[in-house]
Formats: sequence, C-alpha cells, structure tokens
Amino acid sequence: MSDSVAVVWDDALLGYTMGGDHPLHPVRLDLTMRLADGLGVLATDRLQVLRPTPADVDLLTRVHDPAYLDAVKRAPADPGVGHGLGTPDNPIFDGMYDAAALITGGSVLAAEQVHSGRAQHAVNIAGGLHHAMRDRASGFCVFNDAAVAISWLLDQGHQRIAYLDLDVHHGDGVQAAFYDDPRVLTVSIHQTPLTLFPGTGFPEETGDPDTALGSAVNLALPNGTDDPGWLRAFHAVVPSVLKAFRPEILVTQCGCDAHHEDPLADLALTVDGQRASYRAVHDLAHEICDGRWIALGGGGYGLVRCVPRAWTHLIAEAAGARLDPATEIPESWREDVVRRGLRARPPTHMTEGGYTGFAHWDPFTESRVDRAIARTRTASFPYFGLDPDDPRD
Repeated sequence: MSDSVAVVWDDALLGYTMGGDHPLHPVRLDLTMRLADGLGVLATDRLQVLRPTPADVDLLTRVHDPAYLDAVKRAPADPGVGHGLGTPDNPIFDGMYDAAALITGGSVLAAEQVHSGRAQHAVNIAGGLHHAMRDRASGFCVFNDAAVAISWLLDQGHQRIAYLDLDVHHGDGVQAAFYDDPRVLTVSIHQTPLTLFPGTGFPEETGDPDTALGSAVNLALPNGTDDPGWLRAFHAVVPSVLKAFRPEILVTQCGCDAHHEDPLADLALTVDGQRASYRAVHDLAHEICDGRWIALGGGGYGLVRCVPRAWTHLIAEAAGARLDPATEIPESWREDVVRRGLRARPPTHMTEGGYTGFAHWDPFTESRVDRAIARTRTASFPYFGLDPDDPRD
C-alpha cells in the first residue's frame, strides 16, 4: 500500500452555495484550502491533490431513490417538488444537482484511492453531508456522499466498514442507510438529541433488531461538554468498539461544529480539542485497519475562526505533517479575510490554548459526561463481547 495521502479538491466544489446567507457557506472551504496552502501543508511530499468528477446516476441510486434524484434536478425550475427541498435548511439553488453530485463524486474518489492502495489516507473536506435520506434532503444535505462512498466500498468486496461521525449533530442519514447491514458499523458522538437537530442518536439506537443488532453506537453528550470531557467520552467508547469490530477501512465524518463558538450548537470544544480528536482517529486507523482512512468534512459554521484551522489541522494530520499549535497564521490570509468583508475577527495562531488532557473513564465517578458514557456502554458494549463496567474494555 502506498503511504501517500490524497486530498480531493476543485474550486468547483464551492458551487454548493445553498444561496444567500445560509450557514453552510462554501467560503469556509476556500479559506481552509488557502490556509493549508499558506502553511505549506499542501506541499507535503506524500500529499497529492486530486480533482473529482460528479457521481453518476448509478452511484447516487445506491443510496437515493430515482424519483428523488429527478426532484433535485427539477427543483430550480419547479420549487414545489417537495422531498425536503425548498426549506430554510435546504433552499433550492441553481446548479444544486451538479454541485451535490460533484461532492459525492469526491467522496467516492477518496474511497477509490484508499481501496486501490494508491493512497493510505484520503480527505474530502467538502464531503460529510450526513443528514440526506434516501428520498429527501435534510439538514443542509442534498446527497449523502458518505453513504454512497461506503456503499461503493461494500460492492468492491469489503465486509467490515466502520463509519465514525464526530459532528456535533447525529449522523442520522448514514445510520439510516446501514441500520440493517451488519457489514457497516456506524458510531456517532454528538450533542444530546434532546437539545439539538435531528433529534435522533440516543444510545438505545443500536441497529436493526432482526439483522444488525450492535451495528450502531451512539454517544450523546450533554450541552457544554468541553475538550477534556469530550476526549474522555471518546476514549471510553470509540476505541473499544472499533477494535472489537475490526474494520477493513475507517471512514470518518469530521464535522467541527462542536466548537465553542459555533452558532448552531452547544458543545464547547476548542480547535485544540478537535486537533486532538483527529490525532486519535489517525492513530486508531493505523492500529485497527493498516491506516486505511477516509476523512470527510461535515458541519462547522464558524467560517473564519473554526473551520479553516480545524480542517487545516485535519489535512496536516493525515499528511503526516502535524502543525505546531503555536504556528502563526500568515498575515496574507488574515488580510484576505478582511478584504472579503467577513465579520469575524481572523485568528492569529493555530491554537486557542485549549487543554486537551483528560482523565480516563472509570465506573466510580458521576458527572453528566460519565452518565452519558455509561448509558452508551450499557446499550452497546454487550454486542461486542465487552463489559460495560470494566474500564479495561
């Protein structure tokens, strides 16, 4: 297997505009790639930038109904098509079908690179649109690129794919796509569905009871969870279930909207906590599946202060070129932010000074985070032959 890293990118990916002042503004992607370039991350010897092509109908109908694809095509001229289109979350915009198909093609390209061995890791920051359902748009997502890429991998003969969702919102669309398929383990760590869209992702959602019990793991964290709490929860659940499942490939959705400044959610991670999460995922990929790792983007609505820093760290991590958190952000990048008229004050460094130390979980403490951990372990661990109460598991 090659030790190279593929980054999927084309300026055409900025066409997924959602129109107007929608929170999912593509400027976040442009600023990320410009920051990664300005810091030399894209010049790393083992990194190659690949241009995607749109997913065709055969790829998209692995996950979506043909009638839904037709509705997406017709929507700009026929706004009343339904299927979740034309809502505040999913406004209709010109070129919507082509833009969503290009993002999906990018995630399939990332999957092809890792499957073929041409790259050990592959990153598509425009991907990770995890809320789209078989027959409707949802939560800013038109096509579910992650589910399409996983379906493609299954058709190549893979028998165990693990999907890990770090987004602050539950990865409901991917879970729904594979809820009855024991070949796919979906793991989502997110803000409690009691206080956040989409209102799903309770620990007791563990897979179809007839065909795939244990194929879904959900870790729902209380509002206000910070870096040490989030990392404590992650390490109390995620490594154990992934190691027990033994996936051939790890697919991660790396939404960074758990950030403390994110306008749409209520967790409290810093860029430093997110950087630590990417390192943990990278290490797990090497431990459990020979480094075969596909990293997708996702949510993240701190367009200036969060997303560019978080995903530049993600690309650097995947490329084996970790950035010193104290790295100063180029003045030219900050000036570009100001020229664009963006309201947020541009950051000066790649750190927020966040504390990423944490105490490992044990069954003898009692906090809101620990209660969330215990509920998930109780619901899911027995399906993996693990003891919910044993911190060694």
